Parts: sequence; structure tokens; C-alpha cells
Amino acid sequence: MGLIHRKTADSSVDESPSPHYEQNHEPKVVDLNDNVDYNTDFQDPRTALHRGLKARQVTMIAIGGAIGTGLIIGTGSALAKAGPLSILISYSIVGFIVYMVMCALGEMAAWLPLPSGFTGYAARFCDPALGFSLGYTYWFKYIIVTPNQLTAAALVIQYWVPREQVNPGVFIAVFLVVIIAVNYLGIRFFGEFEFWLSSIKVLTICGLLILSLVLMLGGGPDHDRKGFRYWKNPGAMKAVYDTGDAGRFLGLWSTFVTATFAYLGTELVGVTVGEAQNPRKVIPRAIKLTFWRIVFFYVLSVLLIGMLVPYNSKSLSFANKQTTGASASPFVVAMIQSGISGLPGFLNGCILVFVYSAAQSDLYIATRTLYGLAKEGNSHPIFARTDRRGVPIYALGLSALIACIAFLNVADDSRKVFGYFVNLVTIFGILTWISILVSHVYFVKARRAQGVFDSQLAYTAPFGLYGTYFALVFCILIAIFKNFDVFVNVKGREGGEHFDHINFITGYLGIPLYLIMIFGYKIIMKSKGASPVNADLFTGKDVIDREEQEFLAHKAAKQKKMPGGWFYRHFVAWLF
Repeated sequence: MGLIHRKTADSSVDESPSPHYEQNHEPKVVDLNDNVDYNTDFQDPRTALHRGLKARQVTMIAIGGAIGTGLIIGTGSALAKAGPLSILISYSIVGFIVYMVMCALGEMAAWLPLPSGFTGYAARFCDPALGFSLGYTYWFKYIIVTPNQLTAAALVIQYWVPREQVNPGVFIAVFLVVIIAVNYLGIRFFGEFEFWLSSIKVLTICGLLILSLVLMLGGGPDHDRKGFRYWKNPGAMKAVYDTGDAGRFLGLWSTFVTATFAYLGTELVGVTVGEAQNPRKVIPRAIKLTFWRIVFFYVLSVLLIGMLVPYNSKSLSFANKQTTGASASPFVVAMIQSGISGLPGFLNGCILVFVYSAAQSDLYIATRTLYGLAKEGNSHPIFARTDRRGVPIYALGLSALIACIAFLNVADDSRKVFGYFVNLVTIFGILTWISILVSHVYFVKARRAQGVFDSQLAYTAPFGLYGTYFALVFCILIAIFKNFDVFVNVKGREGGEHFDHINFITGYLGIPLYLIMIFGYKIIMKSKGASPVNADLFTGKDVIDREEQEFLAHKAAKQKKMPGGWFYRHFVAWLF
């Protein structure tokens, strides 16, 4: 087994520039001053994505792509609910789980960067039914989340422009047109735009962390060195639903759910593999940076917030009642309590950038997921058609059309119903992680059975299958118990003693839907799971090998012509 020709990332490369294959596959001499887009499918250019994402763009998207309101705003509710030590533990453990998921995804993506992303890995290495269910649940999640982000952006603007002055629907329309235009203009434009938005997000978080550290050490207007004072009084952990250790454990577990939702979207890098230049080098680099992003941005943020704001703060309780914007952020609470009053407006502008960036990338994910479903034969073939820029225009059109339901959020009645949909689809994010981990288990077993060793891979998950199994067990536990409060918090619930059936249905309905699609597909299509010996590890790999050779040869030739010395090539040229 495994006697098919294989080429690793360390393969030798022809030093001469390779011809650039356009859609008609006619070679031409490459202009080394051009940015080259490499098609990801030489067999049918009508359905080919273009590898237009540069290394710096993928890297910055990996660092800043999943930084959003879940970190800046969501941490406040978790702190108020369970205390500083609880959120530090939960964000650290879930961060490690996310890193395991990304390592599993990175190993598969570096071996075979499929245009269909991780839905393709699930279908190839595990079972077509899993790829079908994963693809549709993931697409459904993002066609709901995209309009929700548009609505959030309109609500943030109300900080400056009241609802009575301008209808929020106007801003929803403006943002919708802009994100559609950015996605339509091609992957190179989208990548550049998202690069600078992610840069703004990273700079914002770095600024907040530095400010928080200064305030914690007594450098604020109040000159109060807080340290770990609030870990002693009112305490490090808050009991929830019960007293003593049981209550503290329930409080800790409740923050696992909040932490999980804060990390959702990290797998965005897995969607970009089909459009990244030299993915076997770029994707592993992005995965490695994910670890430091988790430690620096998430873990350090919750540690500092827990030191600056006590969990029983009245200001924090008020912030948690806000819907969105700077007033809902625990960082603003820390600023106000330290005597700083001029920054909330600036932070609100940064939050607007966060929300807009999320809406833009969510539409991108929805489009590429529908495209991947069509490529795998699980949707109408028209959604796999691309234009000359490599944009799946029909998939983009349908996803953008569905995003217009954001206008329903303008009315209060429909906003409540829409909130149920959002609660419904959030479980799909956890199920996506589970599917990626299961796919990785099957992939590792298949490559071992077919004689593909670790030394032949461009990237291997550092903890192997042990890390994958650990993350898989934890993700399953979170999926099962994420809405446990519908069972234990009966007496304290508004309206008296009754079962919270609405949150139970919206919180758990996604799991049976996911399973119904898996088993329904298997029954109707009579599909069989892939065995380790027969799993398809190599179809399309020769194309990736050829693209890698072309890209590296083009890059080597371009560097010879590059102006400037060593400093310019290593510290300046990467920006352009």
C-alpha cells in the first residue's frame, strides 16, 4: 500500500521560473512584478479557486480572524457569573482544545489543501455522510450569523446616531453592500482588506492589554495598585446554582460554554487553504501562531480583567445588561473604575471594526462552504462555478441574498425569533470542531495503513492522536452539557418554577439535526465509510505538488530581482 508517488514539502525545486497557468492552461512567461494567482483545479477552470492569499494575509487572518466581541464583551458576563479564577481556567483549557483542533486541521491541510476545506476531509477520510452533514450545518450557521453581525454593527452605530434619528436598516444596507463588494472583488482584494482589519484588531487588543496592565499596577488616574486584591475579596470563584464546592464547579462549567463561543471561528484558516499560496508552508505557520494568539490575547486578557474588576461590581452588572457596544465591555468598566472617561468612544469605534470584519469573513465562509458542498457533489453544480477572479459568484449570490434577513432584526418581534435561530446554530460550531477531530483520527489511521509516515508530512500535530482524543472528549462534553442551566436553575428562573423549554429546544435541536443529516444521507445515498486502507489520500496531490514547485520557483526568481538589501527583503518586502 501507499506505493503512489509522493512528494514532500522539502522536494527540490527547479530554479527557473515556471509558466503561469491561466484558465485556458496555455503557458506564458511570468512577469516577476505581478502577483500570481495559482488555480486550485487544473482540470476544470470554470470551478477553480485562485491561490491569491499571501503568507502575511493568512498569518494575520489566523492571528486576528477570530478576535471579536466574544473576547471584548463576552468575558464580562463570564466574570460576573463565576469569578476570575473560573474564567482563567476555562479560557485556558478551551484554548488548548482549540489549539488541538487547529493542529489536527493543519496536518490534513498541509498534506492536501482541498478547495472544499474541512468538509472535503470529512468526506474523503471518514464518510461522505459526515462531509454532507458538516457542510450544511456549517453553512447554515454562517448564513444566520452573518445577518446577526450586520445587525450588531447597526446597533453599535447607535452610540453616535440614535435609532430615532436614522433607522438601523440604513446602516445594515450600507454594511451589506460593502461586504458583498469586498467578497465579489476577489480573494486578493479580500485578503488585503482583511489583513488590515485584522491588524487593527490586533493593535486594539494589544493596546487594551497594555492599558490593563498599567491600571493593574496603579498607573491610572486613581493610582490604585490592585494586584490580586479582588481574588481575595469578593473571591476567586463564585458559587452558582448551589453552595460550596458544587456551586463553584457549576460556575466554572458555565464559563466553559462562554469560553467556547469566544473561540468559535478560529477554524477560518481551514476555509482559506484552497486559496492560500504555498499552503504547505503558510498553514503550519498560521497554526503555530494560533497557540501564541490564544495565550497572549485570550488567557492574558481574562487574567487582567479578573484583576481589575470584581465579579460583584455594580458597573459590571450594568454592562452585562447592555446588548452591544463599548458600554457592554468589561474593559470599559475597568477604565471607568480607574478614573478614565475619554476612551469608551474610541473603543466603540474599534468594536465596530470587529463586528464589520466578522460579518465580512462570515459571508466569505458561507460562500466557500456552499462552494465546497457543490465541489463534493452535495449541492447544485452551479454553486461551484467561479468567475475569472476565482470567486464562486453563485454561491456568493445565494449567501448574500439570505443575509438580507438582517432587515428583519429592525423590528423587535422578529429580533426575538432571530435570537432563537442564533442560539440554535451556535451548537454547530462545536459540532464542526468534533467533525474536524474525527476526520483527523481517520486521516492518521489511513496514512499509517497506506505507508505515509510523519517524516513525509509538511506538518504533524505535535500531540498526535492523544491530543485529538483529549479535545474530542471535551468537545462532546461541552456539546452535551452546554445548556445545563435549563435543568438546574429552575427555582431562580423568571416566571416561577418551570422547565425552560425554549432554551432547551434551541440549545439542543442542532445535535439531532446534525445526526439526522448523517444517517439520512447514509440511508438515502447508501454511502459507506472509508476504511484506512481505501481512504483517498492522493487524488489531487500531484496538482498541489506541481503548484508548490511553480510557486517556489516563481518566488526564487522574483527574490533575485528584488531591490534593496537583506533588511528590505526580510522586514519590508512582505508588506507588499
